[in-house]
Amino acid sequence: MKNCSRKLRRDYNRAFRKNPAAANMLLLLCELADDKGQVIVKDEEELARLFNARFDDPRSYQLDGGPKR
Repeated sequence: MKNCSRKLRRDYNRAFRKNPAAANMLLLLCELADDKGQVIVKDEEELARLFNARFDDPRSYQLDGGPKR
């Protein structure tokens, strides 16, 4: 995700330090959200399928530039 806000990057970095897979789920939900911030997914299986299709390694850092140290 190239053009993300500072707030999203900060939230992602904070979540990534605690749980990388959860941070990437946050990123996926942000990508799926409409203009109102709502995500419509039929069930957990669909969300899991989208997650696995989106990320080659669900525990790796996904934003440009790498994690802040």
